[in-house]
Amino acid sequence: MSPSAVLLLVMSLAFDAAGQLAFKRAASDDGIADSSWWLVWRRFAADPWVWMGIGCFVLEFFLWLGVLSVLPLSRGVLLGSASTLVMLAGGRIFFRERVGILQLLGALLIAAGVAVVGLG
Repeated sequence: MSPSAVLLLVMSLAFDAAGQLAFKRAASDDGIADSSWWLVWRRFAADPWVWMGIGCFVLEFFLWLGVLSVLPLSRGVLLGSASTLVMLAGGRIFFRERVGILQLLGALLIAAGVAVVGLG
């Protein structure tokens, strides 16, 4: 894989992770479950974390187009599944989410598959 493909893939994964984590942060505020749907959506529209997440996904979209322009679709999509690993780590680090043994085993299987595709 060329250095430009690796760079595009890593940047795509980073912006995907940043967007997901920003949305999680916006959605994890206390008290939103007790509000009416209209108040919840108004609060989301004013939340900078929501806008940061949207911005990250817009950038990730263009980076992903770049990935697909330099890699075959089948390889790019399989390598893109590394985002699952990034999200598992991000949830644990930033939100102290519990990682069970089955999640860890699944992550190891995904990592092995990504490694095989990346090396192949």
